[in-house]
Amino acid sequence: MGWNGVQPASEPPLVGRHPEREAIGRLLDTVRDGLGGALVLTGEPGIGKTRLLGYAAARAAELRVVRLTAVEPETGLGFGALYRLLRPFLNRTGRLPGPQRAALEAALGLVSGPSADRCLVGQATLSLLCEAAAEQPLLILLDDAQWLDRESADALAFTARRLHADSLGLIIAVRDGLGGNALFDALSVHTVTGLPEPEAKALLAIGDRRVDPAVADRIVAGAGGNPLALLELAGTLAAEQLSGVAPLPDPLPVGRLLEGHFRRLVRALPPATGDLLLLLAAAPSDDTGTVWRAAGRLGLAARAVEPAVAAGILAPDTPSDFRHPLIRSTVYAAAEPGERRRAHAALAAACDPVTDADRRAWHRAEAAEGVADGVADDLEAASERARARGGYSQQALFLSRAADFTGDPDRRAERLLDAAQAHLMSGDAPAAGAALERAGADIRDPVMRTRELRMRATTRMFGLAVADVPAMLMDAVTRLGAQDPRLTSELLREALHAALVAHDAVRGTTAAEVGAAVVAARREPDSAAGGRDLLMEGLARRVAEGYEHGAPVLRAALDGLLGGRGIEGAHSPFAVMLSMACDDLWDVRAGRELAGRLAAADRDAGALYALSITLLVEARYDLLDGRFTAAEARYAESDDIAAVTGFPGGGDINRLHLLALTGREAELRAAVRRTAGMRSTGHGVLQLLAQHALTLFELGRGHYRQALQHASAVFEQDPPACGNLVLPLLVEAGGRTGDRDGVARALRRLEDRAPLAGTPWALGTLALGRALVAEGDDAEKLYQEAVELLGQGPLALERARARLLFGEWLRRRKRRFDARRQLRAAYEGFGAFGAAPYAERARTELLATGETARRRTEETRFDLTPRERQVAAMAAAGLTNGEIATRLFVTPSTVEFHLNKVFRKLGITSRRQIPRRIGEPDPAGGS
Repeated sequence: MGWNGVQPASEPPLVGRHPEREAIGRLLDTVRDGLGGALVLTGEPGIGKTRLLGYAAARAAELRVVRLTAVEPETGLGFGALYRLLRPFLNRTGRLPGPQRAALEAALGLVSGPSADRCLVGQATLSLLCEAAAEQPLLILLDDAQWLDRESADALAFTARRLHADSLGLIIAVRDGLGGNALFDALSVHTVTGLPEPEAKALLAIGDRRVDPAVADRIVAGAGGNPLALLELAGTLAAEQLSGVAPLPDPLPVGRLLEGHFRRLVRALPPATGDLLLLLAAAPSDDTGTVWRAAGRLGLAARAVEPAVAAGILAPDTPSDFRHPLIRSTVYAAAEPGERRRAHAALAAACDPVTDADRRAWHRAEAAEGVADGVADDLEAASERARARGGYSQQALFLSRAADFTGDPDRRAERLLDAAQAHLMSGDAPAAGAALERAGADIRDPVMRTRELRMRATTRMFGLAVADVPAMLMDAVTRLGAQDPRLTSELLREALHAALVAHDAVRGTTAAEVGAAVVAARREPDSAAGGRDLLMEGLARRVAEGYEHGAPVLRAALDGLLGGRGIEGAHSPFAVMLSMACDDLWDVRAGRELAGRLAAADRDAGALYALSITLLVEARYDLLDGRFTAAEARYAESDDIAAVTGFPGGGDINRLHLLALTGREAELRAAVRRTAGMRSTGHGVLQLLAQHALTLFELGRGHYRQALQHASAVFEQDPPACGNLVLPLLVEAGGRTGDRDGVARALRRLEDRAPLAGTPWALGTLALGRALVAEGDDAEKLYQEAVELLGQGPLALERARARLLFGEWLRRRKRRFDARRQLRAAYEGFGAFGAAPYAERARTELLATGETARRRTEETRFDLTPRERQVAAMAAAGLTNGEIATRLFVTPSTVEFHLNKVFRKLGITSRRQIPRRIGEPDPAGGS
């Protein structure tokens, strides 16, 4: 009973809430119409979020409704909430694609297997729920989402962001003031506020209550319109107080004092009832078997629930459920530490040590004090099971707790280092840094110190702070000495990777010094990774000893990789190094083939961060071949991966060359400014790539002096990433501005390096560079040679540039007929690619020959949304709806939804018509 013997209402009437009810109604109608969506309700405790979920459930006619309430004590049990939600649907896992099924079953502990990738778990969750929704529209109601474990929150946020065409709705209630869950911020969020004064007073007057107007004014003002506070006050204040005869308590138990009110309400109950409430608060509501076994161990009878039901604390129809989630969290938070330990000890004893080992380990930890090696060992065993499920944040939490109970300093440091590694795997670099700080004081072993330095370097790389990483890793190598040659080799490779990315922005060492260290430490390549080892050696020699020493090793490395040695298993961002090597050798064929194989390996392994980088490399080769739509699709897929994994994504920084070639000046210059801002964190090579992109952009507009300035900056630094690719651009810009010395230096470097590379791209580029400075018949032969050689590879963009330059030369020689042929081909090519500045330059030249050439207008493909273009490009490449869905982390129904829009906008009726309409080649070889 309440303080005055009046039981508070167990289900308050839903007054007001018009905007929220309308939003819920729209979502329910959307689900009934075969679509989907998600809605987040946020607000202070007691404001009405839970009641709105009840409103949604009551109005979800013809929908299957599944409700889940997250509980605070289980925040650390990874995938625990997800398992409770999906349990009714687990008989359908056999219908999932193989990788999704394996990931989900491993994550939920249903089978043993390799670590589950969290994005595959998210996609499996989406697929499983949509599969169920295909039979009957489905509504998921999630309360107290702030208590979700990280892995479950990831999977549910992943699902919520992808509800488009699958008869599935998700409504999430999350409390203000506790950080909530930022994963849900991107959804449609409604902040639930207090009731307006008239409706608040109406709520106070419900039933037979007689409330004095002045008293009502004070209660409504004090409660801030919070309906739970109003109802609790109305139910606990005496009739004399409500009528104004007796004074009201001061202060009123509302607002921040509402939890205090619940504490007092619970403390007024018999001790046995309080003990039972604490057991219920420390376990999920659907785990009543464990609760009652624990209650038996504490000597608590089932009738102990009766006073709590009578007082309105527990729901009368389901006595294991709290009337309101706030009461549950208040019960747990208000308990004394000793009381909580006693409850967790009873729950641990009630858990099955085999089937419920993780929950048992967690309860034992919550019950323990001081050094407890047995508890620590159980937690470490649980962390291994979490790692096998892909629950890296749960693994880290178990290991951190294990360290709390570990007496031996070395063992404690080792567990904290493992926790830091798990945090990095989960994408939480700040938490990894905190674990490393805790471990630091206990580390004495040199190998462990090396591990610590390596992880500190990784946390910096994760945060895009690269400048200090090479020096940190070189320091780790020095500390390690000769103890572990394999680890030394790995550290040096990572240092070289970071040094090549940082380039001239490295602090504490130089790329050349790191390269020299890699060469000095060279050992026989591992047979399984020989190509990768050779490639790193070749890049090391390139920066430490010069191009002539690096190119032969790079050639051998690429040949080895093309022969099948070492591309599999390269799940770090190896694609960056691969791209540098291929660009340095002008080897587009090797680059395309190896990047494609690497992307396939990344997909098979679920190595999504590595895949996001590999996609950028593939997009680079699409641009070279004039396949701009395909490139944009890869950029967008990379962005999607960054969004779902939480790994840093570059956005428009990744698209520098696409923006330059398509003439989107404002976006290009904004992205360039961002690269300049990243220089302080060590992204030197990125700034040089921006200069290379600006060179292309200015040449397209015919602004040769500006192009020369940008190209010269790249020439002086000579990075493997674009140092060679800028050479013909520099010859062109220098020749048009009269910079004979600059032209001579660029051509000399081109003549030294292109024969060493020996590819058609290299030799065609050399012929083009020579043609730009030659005269008469020699120039014509060289232009023809360049066009012919560049036509031997997937280099449509480069070939079009060569034809443009050839046509311009012919026009200056007054050979208008021959010039038109080259310029027309260039103009048509650039126009089909979408290279607007170059198309306009070619059009202007055509006009100068006397030929009419209309300025190209935007094509229908640009009416498509970014997602529609992405789906269209993938369909044009021959992917099925299921394959597209897997790549985009959506469902096949959503792909079909977008394709229907693509068909309508492009005016087509068949997938076979898509390639022509969006300017992509038909994968079947048709036109």
